[in-house]
Amino acid sequence: MSVLVGKKAPVFQADAVINGGDFVENFSLEQYIGKKYVLFFFYPLDFTFVCPTEIIAFQDKLAEFEKRNCEVVGCSIDSKFSHWAWLNTELNKGGIKGVKFPLVSDLSKTISVNYDVLAGEYDYTQEGEMSFVGGPVAYRGLFLIDKTGTVRHQLVNDLPLGRSVDEAIRTLDALQHFEEFGEVCPANWSKGKEAMQATQEGVSSYLAKH
Repeated sequence: MSVLVGKKAPVFQADAVINGGDFVENFSLEQYIGKKYVLFFFYPLDFTFVCPTEIIAFQDKLAEFEKRNCEVVGCSIDSKFSHWAWLNTELNKGGIKGVKFPLVSDLSKTISVNYDVLAGEYDYTQEGEMSFVGGPVAYRGLFLIDKTGTVRHQLVNDLPLGRSVDEAIRTLDALQHFEEFGEVCPANWSKGKEAMQATQEGVSSYLAKH
């Protein structure tokens, strides 16, 4: 598994569905550089089980990301037409109607490969024929990208394990606190709690209080 933290987020241009139903060609995260943070996450497939719980949870907290100047963007290996159909299916029928943030189509699987979250890989048989080993879908990868386009946090869960949206917000808060105040954020830190200076004295002082 590649570690992308500290590196520029892989660039791409792909089809996407935005605003709950509008098709966009050549969608790219580069449009946010210098303007916004990005929470870019992968999920395995449309019309499945854990995936809609995560996507709806992100939508429910979308205002929290927006007030932190962060764009939420989802991605799977489904086509834009599958995204559109899912976005226009009612919740009580297995859909995600009401979700407004962009869903990117990684039909070629190249975005998943570049972010190293594809749950399998291409190989060749002894006869020289191409095959795929594993599952041709994305793991539940999550990448927090700062305004310079650099990955500052990544998390990759196996397919059965849903993610915590609150933890994603907490991590974004920690990054923004560090950028604003120069203080590092200790274990279990959350917004409003005491942070500390990245010095031995700062650590000693913090531990003495806790």
